[in-house]
Amino acid sequence: MRRLCLTLGLLTAAMAAAVPARAETYPSRTVRIVVPYAPGGGVSILAQNVGAKMQELMKEPVVIDNRPGAGGNLGADQVAKATPDGYTLLMHTSAMASNATLYTKLPFDPLKDFTPVSMVISTQFVIGGSPKSLPKTLKELIALAKEKPGAINFGSSGPGSSLHLFAEMFNSIAGTKTVHIPYRGDAGMVTALISGDIQFAFLPQANGIAAVQGKLIPGLGVTGTQRMTALPDVPTAKEQGIDGLEIGSWVGLFAPPGTPADIVQSLQKTVAQAVVDPKVNEWLVSTGQNPVGNSPEEFAAQFKADIARFAKVIDEAHIKKLD
Repeated sequence: MRRLCLTLGLLTAAMAAAVPARAETYPSRTVRIVVPYAPGGGVSILAQNVGAKMQELMKEPVVIDNRPGAGGNLGADQVAKATPDGYTLLMHTSAMASNATLYTKLPFDPLKDFTPVSMVISTQFVIGGSPKSLPKTLKELIALAKEKPGAINFGSSGPGSSLHLFAEMFNSIAGTKTVHIPYRGDAGMVTALISGDIQFAFLPQANGIAAVQGKLIPGLGVTGTQRMTALPDVPTAKEQGIDGLEIGSWVGLFAPPGTPADIVQSLQKTVAQAVVDPKVNEWLVSTGQNPVGNSPEEFAAQFKADIARFAKVIDEAHIKKLD
């Protein structure tokens, strides 16, 4: 009997050793959110504010790790190769979708090497005109651009930027040919609009609102599905008969490939709760950012669609690709 008990004991121990230990409750330690841009920028500040609320909800530290470089690809690559346990995440912009085509070589596959968790925020663009130009609506701008092909200039914050791509998308939809003039920042574009060096530009929501409200430039239109509360008199592009500009820019949260579905769902729930928190929500809205917090499936579908959309724009506009 003693030998039998000993044998059974050894067998039980062996079976226990062969069965993996029960997974720990997520999260149980520090969560790192990689931001592929420099500290102090818009995405970094967003990550700090939303991350602080996520930390409160998750009851574990959430740290922001800024890893700028290569148009956001350096930080993204680190997350693509990280352990898929939910403790290393990426907060990136819609540049993640355009980079898929804009760069000739990437150390990762944007679709296969990331797990979309949730879109954190979205923003609309303000299509600003010049006070020294005749067009005061998008229809008038299109008419003038068709009348004088190549005589209308538009600005952007740099080749391949979202502001550049959306202006080229506008050209494609409207059937116009306008000339791209890149600047080193949004402030330079507004100055160029005021002086008449350029006739229109797609501007980030916050900067565009301030410029139009301050009567520095006229608002020709806005992207998105509805008018901005801050600019109730500026119609959407869709209202003016231009379909295809209903989406603006976004910032989303990604996890490494193979991250367990239950962890992804837990993270999405946390993001959704964070962006509707009264304090966080008030800050987002006041800074021109629209809280989202949608499902992984919805975000994945939008991400995939944006990759295809930007690829078409880059190819049709013959935008020079980067190494």
